[in-house]
This record gives sequence, structure tokens and C-alpha cells, in this order.
Amino acid sequence: MTIEQDVEDTTLDQLVAWAEALVVGGERRIVGLTGAPGAGKSTVAEQLVTALGPEVAVLVPMDGFHLANEVLIELGRRDRKGAHDTFDDGGYARLIATLRAQRVDDPVVYAPRFLREIEESIGSSIPVPPTVPLVVTEGNYLLLEADAWPAARACIDEVWFLAPDTEIRHDRLLRRHESYGKSPQDAAFWALGPDERNAQLIESTAGRADRIVRLR
Repeated sequence: MTIEQDVEDTTLDQLVAWAEALVVGGERRIVGLTGAPGAGKSTVAEQLVTALGPEVAVLVPMDGFHLANEVLIELGRRDRKGAHDTFDDGGYARLIATLRAQRVDDPVVYAPRFLREIEESIGSSIPVPPTVPLVVTEGNYLLLEADAWPAARACIDEVWFLAPDTEIRHDRLLRRHESYGKSPQDAAFWALGPDERNAQLIESTAGRADRIVRLR
């Protein structure tokens, strides 16, 4: 599948401007970044939140809802970690709904964080103050029309699909896997095997995004 004809070439500054346009004082808005593995979701989301500042935006990644390795082993899915059915999609949807409903006089909500160094999630590690008007969330399956993913999407104001060149995306994946201790052979196995199968599914959802963008 090709999405080239729908791609907007843009800049981080433009993303920041689009995000700022969503902000309404005293209300909670949510913007999502999605794309195939290696699309740059985590990096762009972090840059976006940094540019907006902690009083305006907080980052809540979908990756905090990876199922634990012991659960994946029990389910027989450990070798497919990263696939859509290796996440607690229901838990993610409930958190996004809670964040959408959070108001300025509500208590802080704590979200989980995924640590790549140990390949596990750590609960209650990202505080989301009720006074922050914009939540930025990022992950692979924000536009998937299966299981609980649509319930999460229904609570997100806009979803932007990141679509870098495939060669760039593959190179990022190889370097990422190697940086966390995989051999070049294992890195290539994951980047061009499970990651690429997931990428094909994720790219099939791009047409449901509010914007498809390539950063310059």
C-alpha cells in the first residue's frame, strides 16, 4: 500500500503550531502521533511536548501498556512482542478516557511508562496534572479498528500519522535494536521480520488519520 499522495511535508514548528491551535484553557484535549515502527513517534512526541512546555503539554505513550514478558510467554506471544495483541488495549483505552474526562479540580492521574532497557512497563510513573490542557500520546495502533483501540481513538481529538521514507525508518529500527544489545543479525531479524509485519498493518490504517506528515 502507498500513502505517498496523501503525505504533507512539514516541520516540527508546524506541528507545534497545530498542537497549540488545539489548546483550550480549562479543557482537556488529546493529540495522538502514530506510524509504523521506526517512524519517529517517540522522538517527535518528546520534541513536541518540550517545545510546548510542561504547563501546556504532557506525554503519555501507548508503550506503557505492553503486556509483561511473563504474560506474553504464557500466551505464546513473546516472539511477536509489539504486535497489536501484545498490548493491554483495554487498559490504554480506559486511561485515555480518564485523561479526556480529567478536569482542573480533579486529582493527578498516573500513567505507566515502558522501559526499553528492561523491556518491561513500570506503572504509575508519569504524572498527568489536571491543569495541563494537552495530552500528547503516541503509539502504533491508535487507528486500528479492532478490539479496544477504537474506544481510545474516540477520546483523541486528532491523530497525525508520521510517514518517513522506508529506508530511513528501517535504518532507525536497526540502530535502535542494536543500541539495546541485539546483535546485527538479531536486529535485522526484528526490524525486517516482526517489525515489518506490524508496519504493514499500521500503514493500512493511515487513511483514518487527520494528517499524514513527513518531517523536513
